[in-house]
Amino acid sequence: MPTGSFGYDFKVSEVLISETPEPVNRVFTIRFPDTAAKDAFFSNADYLQIKAEYFNVSVSAVTMIADYQK
Repeated sequence: MPTGSFGYDFKVSEVLISETPEPVNRVFTIRFPDTAAKDAFFSNADYLQIKAEYFNVSVSAVTMIADYQK
């Protein structure tokens, strides 16, 4: 499976400004060496199976704040 790693992981107790109506209670960053590695990770069959089994049933909304290229 292509690799990525967590950079930061926060539990959020208070959101002062948000651009989305969904509540935010967790913020984390995932870093990849390049866009190809990111795309490979998120389209990987193993990842998609795990996401369907665990993530989709426990997370009600996702907001991508940014996608950064060096």
